[in-house]
Amino acid sequence: MIFVFGALAILAAAFVKGAVAFGFPLVATPLLALVVGVKTAVAVSIIPNIAMDSVQLVRRGHALATERRMASLVAFSMVGVWLGTRLLAVLPGHLASQVLGVFVLVFAAVNASGVVLRVSPAWERWLSPPVGLAAGVLGGLTNVPGTPMVLYFVALGMDKYEFVRAVAFTFVVAKVVQLAAVVWYGLLDLHLLVMSLGFTLVALGGFAVGLRLQDWLPTRVFNRAVVAFLVLIGLWLIVHSD
Repeated sequence: MIFVFGALAILAAAFVKGAVAFGFPLVATPLLALVVGVKTAVAVSIIPNIAMDSVQLVRRGHALATERRMASLVAFSMVGVWLGTRLLAVLPGHLASQVLGVFVLVFAAVNASGVVLRVSPAWERWLSPPVGLAAGVLGGLTNVPGTPMVLYFVALGMDKYEFVRAVAFTFVVAKVVQLAAVVWYGLLDLHLLVMSLGFTLVALGGFAVGLRLQDWLPTRVFNRAVVAFLVLIGLWLIVHSD
């Protein structure tokens, strides 16, 4: 029964991931936590996320160019994820969730008002390391490393496909590090590994359907969908952080 409910949660989260390129842990983690607890929900959702982002990274080509561009961001996010996972093992993550939720809502509100927040390409080289570190720490603690990165990518003014590749590459690396960390800290045993692999198969099915929707959406509509989903993320992080 637990696996059936978990599979349905994973299926729904994977569809969202396919449609807007991110958001899988945010949807999957609270639903899974209803039956297995937060720490287990975090642990079993990592491998499905890695599988989907790997597909997303290579399906449109130009992956190497994106990897070079995101190198410093990813390097610092790896350090941050490890530190954040250590905090997850010993501390509750509600405060980080509240802060992140407020920040996301402010960012989304500014964009909705017509003011476009942009990061100059000249600043990207200097901003990527601290953004990566902060995103990694928050990701290890709350299982949503992508939210700060998504905000950053929107501010960089990336086109639809570069945005998708950047999200995919940074998420793959962050999740691989997070996987190593949860194993190191004893949060993923053999039983949960088998469950996670089963969830991965389910996730790929929902993800495939979501990708069809993503491909169909015009760039402007896709960008609006990203901002709208960020609003939902911000509200969820605040409401469910107690």
